[in-house]
Amino acid sequence: MLMLDALFASHAVLTLAHILPALVFVLLCPLLLVRTPGRGPWLEMLLLPMGAVVGITAYAMSVYAVGGWTERSAVLFFNSLFLFSLVRAFLYWRAGSWLREQRWMLRAVVILLGIATTRPVMGFFFATSRLTHLAPRQFFGIAFWIGFSLNTVAVELWLRSGDHHHESKGAATS
Repeated sequence: MLMLDALFASHAVLTLAHILPALVFVLLCPLLLVRTPGRGPWLEMLLLPMGAVVGITAYAMSVYAVGGWTERSAVLFFNSLFLFSLVRAFLYWRAGSWLREQRWMLRAVVILLGIATTRPVMGFFFATSRLTHLAPRQFFGIAFWIGFSLNTVAVELWLRSGDHHHESKGAATS
């Protein structure tokens, strides 16, 4: 645990540059669901660049991955998916397609929240480490893949499962 604390402390500026915009992003996202006439584009104009900062700093933080290439590969894959989702949300926002923008923004938010799902998985690995003899460098990557995958698969299944859309037939796959 001391090694982990030292690692994050040695990169405090990068860690804060990643965590603080992510926190603001997640706290503001529920406002996207409250569609009010005349709200204006201020929220999207704030969230999209903030999400880009979160994504860029995630790439930078992956250089210091505790779990080595397994963790780094999860971060690179899901961070790229997060940024792709943000770009799609932005394009639909500019095109005035509110429902499709919401669907892609939901994907981005759920991927971002994958880190929160990763924490209990890590907790499980920490709790069982006396039995498994796995060190954090051995299970961090696995925990990242599990946490991000659970969120990503869950949101895709939910988006594709029901009648969550009221736009054209193509909205189910967009």
